[in-house]
Amino acid sequence: MTVRSPSSRIRRAVTPLALCAGLTVGLTACAADPDEGTNGVGKLSAPEIEGKARSVADTAKAVRLAGTLVSKGDTFKLNMRLKQDGASGSVTTKNSTFELLRVGDALYLKADADFWAHEDAQGGSEPTEADTEAADKLDDMYVKVPQGDPAYKQLRGFTDMGLLLDGLIGLHGEKVKGDRDQIGGVRTVKVKGGEGGEGGTLDVALEGSPYPLQFARGGGAGVVVLSEWNKDFPLTAPSKEETLDYGKQLPRT
Repeated sequence: MTVRSPSSRIRRAVTPLALCAGLTVGLTACAADPDEGTNGVGKLSAPEIEGKARSVADTAKAVRLAGTLVSKGDTFKLNMRLKQDGASGSVTTKNSTFELLRVGDALYLKADADFWAHEDAQGGSEPTEADTEAADKLDDMYVKVPQGDPAYKQLRGFTDMGLLLDGLIGLHGEKVKGDRDQIGGVRTVKVKGGEGGEGGTLDVALEGSPYPLQFARGGGAGVVVLSEWNKDFPLTAPSKEETLDYGKQLPRT
């Protein structure tokens, strides 16, 4: 009969225990809590998550909004920095790109000569030599948009933080909690309007404050990314040398 040493017997007993322990750790890791280390909103219902996102967005002082929106057949590419008392950034349409700057109620439009020359061509006519000369004078200048001009309300809409966020965060239809994802390296939980997201899909941050980080409009009507929440930026009216003021109406080249 072979007599095993105590250390040998201990090793024989410990080995299966170690394997079991390793298996247990593996199974536990696979079943880890997806909300561990998050702000906890992922445990809430879909309407509650949307409410949290809306609440923090409503109290935010600034945000960057970048992406594409489709409205009434027109596509707009936005890259705007917004805060309660103004905004700055750019808007790109099918035919042109222009910059917007709003300081309080004062709204300024900046574009190149081609933009202003194209404004005349909207009616189907080619710009005349006089039109081109007038457009050249407006090239790369800040043109103050008169508040009485019909374009003021439309252009200001691109610079209104509250208006844009209300339109982007609000989901239509029954709120449904979706999958987890990452936007800009930040973990998110999706909230959908309807099972298929036909009423929009909102990604809400699971780290830090539950800010909305991305909104996909239903029907492929655009996707915008929301970032730099509460990051302040300077807003200064352009100098007189950089500005053209046409009074009660924008120039018609």
